[in-house]
Amino acid sequence: MLRLLGGPKQLCNGIRRRDLLLASGLTALHPAFGQAAKSGQTDPGEAPALPGFGSAKNVILLYLFGGPSHIEMLDMKPEAPKEVRGDFQPIASSLPGLDVCEHLPRMAKVMDRVAVVRSLNHPWNFHGMQYATTGAPIGSIPLEESHTNPGHQPYLGSVVRYFDERRHGRKPAGSVPDNVILPFMLSSHRTTPRYVPPYASYLGSIYDPIWSEFRGEPTRSMLRWSWGPPTQIMDPYLGVKPDCRFVIAPEAELPLDVTIDRLHRRKSLLEQIESIRTDAARQSTTRSFDPQREQAFSMLDSAAIRSAFDLQQEPMPLRESYGMSLFGQATLQARRLVEAGCRFVTVVWDEYGQLNSGWDTHVDHHNRLKNELLPGLDSAFSSLVLDLEQRGMLDDTLVLVMNEMGRTPRFQGEGRGHWGFAYSNFFAGAGMKRGTVVGRSDKIGASVVDHPLNAKDILATIYHLIGIAPEQTLNDRLNRPISLAHNGQVVQELLG
Repeated sequence: MLRLLGGPKQLCNGIRRRDLLLASGLTALHPAFGQAAKSGQTDPGEAPALPGFGSAKNVILLYLFGGPSHIEMLDMKPEAPKEVRGDFQPIASSLPGLDVCEHLPRMAKVMDRVAVVRSLNHPWNFHGMQYATTGAPIGSIPLEESHTNPGHQPYLGSVVRYFDERRHGRKPAGSVPDNVILPFMLSSHRTTPRYVPPYASYLGSIYDPIWSEFRGEPTRSMLRWSWGPPTQIMDPYLGVKPDCRFVIAPEAELPLDVTIDRLHRRKSLLEQIESIRTDAARQSTTRSFDPQREQAFSMLDSAAIRSAFDLQQEPMPLRESYGMSLFGQATLQARRLVEAGCRFVTVVWDEYGQLNSGWDTHVDHHNRLKNELLPGLDSAFSSLVLDLEQRGMLDDTLVLVMNEMGRTPRFQGEGRGHWGFAYSNFFAGAGMKRGTVVGRSDKIGASVVDHPLNAKDILATIYHLIGIAPEQTLNDRLNRPISLAHNGQVVQELLG
């Protein structure tokens, strides 16, 4: 006999698998338990002489997966031949001397708050989110596609949470979690998923990002094709219904027949079961498990988390200004999360339905940029900057728009191919110098001719603004000290 909240309960049929998954910490929140994190230095480091160190209290990373065309966004080449410049025209922005694509009219009005880097480059023409957002020193297809590659490094958001906890301790139970990624697991909503999602690597699974799942119905479709016949696909990145929402850790969703009170009874049962373990067993098995279990219960039972994920609290005009699309609503959700106390939120514009979707415009290039990609980014980014500014949050919130590469200077059939030799990122907010452009590509956007930079320099700059010295090291699984930014240098021209 076991006593459940004071009342007798005979476990005639044992404990159901669903009950154990819910009540024992929802292990699916973290794919593996892993070893406890080992670090070479747990102090984030002394503040360097450069300005802006630690100015970012929160971070919102908008990641454009697939490689957006730099030539048709912020590095246009209107004097180049038609096969280079494409169909779109430049328009003046609020930053003198910076023209942007005609399909980014709202972004054009906020570019005086933005820092643009147009001289990023690397020699790898393949999708590289691992390379762009971790300390991986070089890119490779196995690094991006093999889920067990020993070269994986901890995700940027995981490193931030790791150092935050060593400086301030764990956040109280029920707090809005840090290091959240929207709208769903990378590559999980397209054919043949394969890319490695960002994760904590050798820091241990407790520092893995918490992935949301999207709940909602798309309102628009588009004819899509990659290697097969054209297919009409209902795509939430094109439009969603207003009742859409994001679910934190979807494995933690309570079934309809499980109330919060019933959850508490299950938790009490689990605690009673664990109380009869021997001290030796508890010491050997629960130390790394308990934080994950408590985090899972707190997400199910936290009013703060439920409120932070309630998009319906936002006025409809504001929601519409972000764009009634998956990316627009996810960006608004990111703002709600940082406002509620989340340190690092990532929004991925991922592929959906087929290969060569998202920003990977091998086919149907102009149509997709004009009618899907550029308008969606235009609404979401401009609204985020203005919304944060109006709330007095822009000076404390670092907004990052990143990607892994650009597109070929010349068209390849119906689109542009992969191109790592010149591409752009842009940033706003905490510590970033407003209204600045760093670097330059050549007259056709094929190579960098001024101030060449790479992803490690961007990471070093981000760590600096967050308050972590980029030369800090972490010890990997073989106890080797690994630099956070792998010799990347803070880009001083970006610092405000």
